[in-house]
Parts: sequence; C-alpha cells; structure tokens
Amino acid sequence: MKDRTQELKHGKDTEEEEEVAVGMEKGFMDEFFEQVEEIRGFIDSLSEKVEEVKRKHSAILAAPNPDEKTKAELEDLMTDIKKLANKVRSKLKSIQQTIEQEEGQNRSSADLRIRKTQHSTLSRKFVEVMSEYNATQSSYRERCKGRIQRQLEITGRNTTNEELESMLESDNPAIFTSGIIMDSNITQQAMNEIETRHTEIIKLENSIRELHDMFMDMAMLVESQGDLINNIESNVRNAQDYVEKAKEDTKAAIKVQKTSKVGEMIDRIEYNVEHAVDYVERAVSDTKKAVKYQSKARRKLIAISVCVGVCLLILIISLAVGLS
Repeated sequence: MKDRTQELKHGKDTEEEEEVAVGMEKGFMDEFFEQVEEIRGFIDSLSEKVEEVKRKHSAILAAPNPDEKTKAELEDLMTDIKKLANKVRSKLKSIQQTIEQEEGQNRSSADLRIRKTQHSTLSRKFVEVMSEYNATQSSYRERCKGRIQRQLEITGRNTTNEELESMLESDNPAIFTSGIIMDSNITQQAMNEIETRHTEIIKLENSIRELHDMFMDMAMLVESQGDLINNIESNVRNAQDYVEKAKEDTKAAIKVQKTSKVGEMIDRIEYNVEHAVDYVERAVSDTKKAVKYQSKARRKLIAISVCVGVCLLILIISLAVGLS
C-alpha cells in the first residue's frame, strides 16, 4: 500500500495556510469597514456644520450690525469645514490608491468590488455635501451684495452690477463710502453695514478659493463615472430591443415550423440574438470600466442585473429555437 502520509500532511498545511489567508482578509475588511464608518461620520458632521453655517448666515443678515460673537462663530465653522473636508478627501484618496494598486496587480475579488462600491458611495455623498456648502456660500455672497447695493441706493449712489462687482474685488471697504462720506444724509449705521457686508464677502471669496481645488478634484472623479453609466444603459436598452424582436420571431417560427419559412425565421432569430449578445458584451465591458472608476453603486448594480437578465432571456430563446 502506498504511503500517503506526506500528501495528507501537505494537504493539511495548505488548508491551514488558506485559513490564515482568509482570516487576514477578514481582518482587513473589518478594518476597512471601520474606516468607512469613520468617513461617513465625518461627512455627516460636515453636513450638520453646513446647516449651521446657513443659520449663522441668516442671523448675520438679519442684523444691520451683527455682533462679533456670531461672526467669530461663523469663521470657526468655516475653518472646521475646511479641515474636515481635507481629512475626508485624504482618506478617500488613500482608499482609491489602494484599489488602484490591487487593480494593477490584476486582482479581482468580492472584497475588492465591495471596497469600490463603498468608495464610490462615500465620494458621491462627500461631493453632494460640499456642493451644498458651495451653493450656500454663493447664496450668502449674493445676499450680502444685495444689501450693499440697497444701502448705496439709499445714499443716492446708484451702481450697475458690473460696477458693484468691480468694487467688491477691492480689499478696501472705504471704496464704497469715499464718494459719499461728506453727504450728511448717510448715516453711520448705513456705512457700517456696507463695510460689514463687504468684509463678509471678502472672507467668503477666500474660503471658496481655498476649497475650490479640492472640490473640483472630487467632483471630476464622480463626474467621470457618468458617461460610462450612460453607455451601459444605452447598450442594455439596445440589447433588450433585439431580444424582444428575437422573442417575436421565435413565436412566429413555432407557428410556421412545418413550412418553408422556418429557415428564414431562424435566420432572423439568430441575427437578433447575435446583436443582443453584442450589446450585452458592450454593456458588460462598460460595466467593468464603470467599476474601475468607482461607478455609483446603485446604478451599477441595476445595470449588471439587467445584463444578467438579458443573458438569461437569450439562453431561453436559444433553447426555444433548439426545440423548434
């Protein structure tokens, strides 16, 4: 009898190595999900701070001369948002680099797909929150500008939108009052409000500039996924059209299966099925590309599910043709 002790021992060692590898991978994913929860918490905190910024804006605009405490709190909020946004961006970049490294090594696993999906979801949520923050700042700037324009009109100094924008570019608030300082009709309160609103606009523009590069970087990452998703949806729709035609021709072929038209009907079925397969392959190819660029999880899963459904329909049609 052949001694198979060594083979059994080798098999046991291999099994133990696989268990260790699985354990390490599980530990890595646990750590990854902890990181995901941390980033999600940061993004939720960002969203809350943006809402608080809106409340501060309303409070400042409601008062002709806002108190220094409210303005200081607004500045602190803007600083916190900047720091937190940079932290989120850094963590998302780190995850993206890890994913790209594994893709470069041609690794493909369920864990990798999960990380891509989570990264895509977090990136989109982050961009949504920062877009809201950007819109909030822009709205506040316009409201401040409107206040300045109204105060200037009260003093009898009418300005066009272009003139006002040119004046706002100056860092010197006195540019607004230099021509009317001797006018006894202007009150100190009006002058103070003009200067206050101008100062607020300058701070806003500095904040927007500081976050602009980061915002564009993340927005472009998410935007790059859009075309691929559209290609997937187009190919899936085309595949569905050809499958419907193939189904109709299959029914017709069954009805005339004993006549000379069977060959023609079968050719039409094969033609439509081939085109459906072609579009499905394109959709699958684009799906893979979309995954590579962290396509939005929900739409990606829908596209993949439709592709699988189309493939099943093609299989059913092929069986029906075979039976005929």
